[in-house]
Amino acid sequence: MPNEEFLQKAKDFFESQKKEMGKIAKSGKKALIISFNELASFDVELANLILDKPDEMIALLEVALDELELIEDARVRFNDLPEAQHVQIKNIRAKHLGRLISIEGIVRQSSDVRPQVDNAKFECPTCGTLINVIQLEKGFKEPNRCSNCGRRAGFKLISKQMLDTQKLEIEEAPESLDGGAQPRRLTVFLKEDLVEPIMEEKTTPGSKIRIIGILKEVPITLKTGKTSTRFDLAIDANNVITLEETFEEIQIEEEDEKQIKELSVDPEVYDKLAESIAPSIFGYPELKLAMILQLMGGVRKQKSDGIYSRGDIHMLLVGDPGVAKSVILKFMSTVAPKGRYVIGKSATGAGLTATVIKDELMRGWSLEAGAIVLANKGLACIDELDKMSDHDRSAMHEAMEQQTVTITKANIQATLRAETSILAAANPNFGRFNPQQSVPQQIHLEPTLINRFDLIFVLRDIPQRDKDEKIADHVLKEHKEKVKREIISSEFLRKYVAYAKQNIKPELTQGAMEEIKNFYVDLRNMQTISQDIVRPIPISARQLEGLVRLSQASAKVRLSNKVSVQDAKRAINIMKYYLYTVGYDEETKSIDIDRIATGISASERQKIILVRETINKLEGRLGKLIPITEIFKELEGKIEIEKIEKIIEKLNRSGEIFMPRKGHLQKVG
Repeated sequence: MPNEEFLQKAKDFFESQKKEMGKIAKSGKKALIISFNELASFDVELANLILDKPDEMIALLEVALDELELIEDARVRFNDLPEAQHVQIKNIRAKHLGRLISIEGIVRQSSDVRPQVDNAKFECPTCGTLINVIQLEKGFKEPNRCSNCGRRAGFKLISKQMLDTQKLEIEEAPESLDGGAQPRRLTVFLKEDLVEPIMEEKTTPGSKIRIIGILKEVPITLKTGKTSTRFDLAIDANNVITLEETFEEIQIEEEDEKQIKELSVDPEVYDKLAESIAPSIFGYPELKLAMILQLMGGVRKQKSDGIYSRGDIHMLLVGDPGVAKSVILKFMSTVAPKGRYVIGKSATGAGLTATVIKDELMRGWSLEAGAIVLANKGLACIDELDKMSDHDRSAMHEAMEQQTVTITKANIQATLRAETSILAAANPNFGRFNPQQSVPQQIHLEPTLINRFDLIFVLRDIPQRDKDEKIADHVLKEHKEKVKREIISSEFLRKYVAYAKQNIKPELTQGAMEEIKNFYVDLRNMQTISQDIVRPIPISARQLEGLVRLSQASAKVRLSNKVSVQDAKRAINIMKYYLYTVGYDEETKSIDIDRIATGISASERQKIILVRETINKLEGRLGKLIPITEIFKELEGKIEIEKIEKIIEKLNRSGEIFMPRKGHLQKVG
């Protein structure tokens, strides 16, 4: 098709879109977004040419726009490409080079916005001819020869046209992967209006986007300075479209809404939703109900001082081997639209939160998001959390409480949003969980991190004939052809949670507030059999915040904007289950939150104080060198010898005392 004929057809098409272009002109925007379907309906040959020769055709479209003087310096952007043009990153081949295609994925990395030379103007020093050189290569390109006098070198640079550019690394979305396949990545270059501040929200690490653009080859320069015969691939973006990803953005059809409302008034709605969580796993009713509440979440609120209180609920599973912790985590990561599943052993702190990496292509630094940031407004499932190093886990503290990830490195200072619910699993140090010991004593996790979880569930494998028979029946039935169950599908569960998150923002009623307050105050002032000076603290303000979140989540299940007394009781029952399982102290016969928060109960702390006081008393009587047998004598009938030995070992490790010779100790300092 001759250019003149094409220009005329393009003008005719734009004339038919005059009303839409008038709106764009008034708004001051420079980008005209064209529906490819509408263009194809107008002229199929024209549309096919744009797919096959996008660089040339898009340039001519923009010339047509300029000649019509409808939008000044307009840029043509496309959406609604044909299905045949949608290509998975792993399926991109040489045949796609130079063609207009569409890819989808998650932004894994984004560089700084930097200016790049788009066009350079040179002057020939011999004859004064001006030469334009379009800069398409990685390196700066000068004229090969003067078209007028034939000169081949020494041209003078007169001016250059600069464009804002940014580089993204796009990774395949988890749902598009086959089995255990690794996600592939592709570089994408954005220019001009695609890097304006208004677009930043679309392309922050963790965002799921569709890129429409032209596939280009990028030369690879060898160490010798020569160009390799192999090339990298990159997409020169024409348009960036945000894809629905979070619960808040899922589309709910009328029929779905009708079914959701019907289920919400079902008296068994909580049981039915809970049974839809990992249905292949038998039992765990309390855990599965808590997971439904985690998916629902509480309400994120801004306090009077401007600080936000999180609405997301964090949960930790601790348990024996073979109790299906990993299966549950994997299931939950597939139910949440923005779910990410990572294994602690193979994840670093940067892999969980974010990091800054050197970008050789853009000659700068790029921000790369980790799992918690990638799961923003979703769910991050972290298996084998205890296997991570202390340094790597420390990166989680800010993400869990402040729900942000702050990066200050090289020339990048950024705060990424991490409004993410965390579901983690950890294994006891010696294989099986010991109820006589506190959680921090049994898993390799800092008490400060453990304390950030709203709920902790202990999953134990205890032989019980009735229960074992039910589990065996359940597992064996799974191996039949098909097990018919009246359970809610994962797809409908996702829509149910999405509808609740989109439409329901529950507030506490006076009755619910009184219920939570009474439980909190009564538990904190509960009488214990201990006569120690140090009294156990059964519950803290952190658990009070957790109760509010759980109550709000319970109201969301009913699609109610009011948190009822029953919602508060449901939250209290789950909290009591957690506290009595993990925080119960056998010695004082009471709940002690310090067993969870610090790993040391009030009764243990009292014993440590007694041992310290005894050491001080004996030092005044016997001198600096104190025989350990004397400590045993002083504390006879008060503390068992075995526990005294453990306390002395703990004081030795902490640096308060040392052992100058066998059977003797001495205070440090």
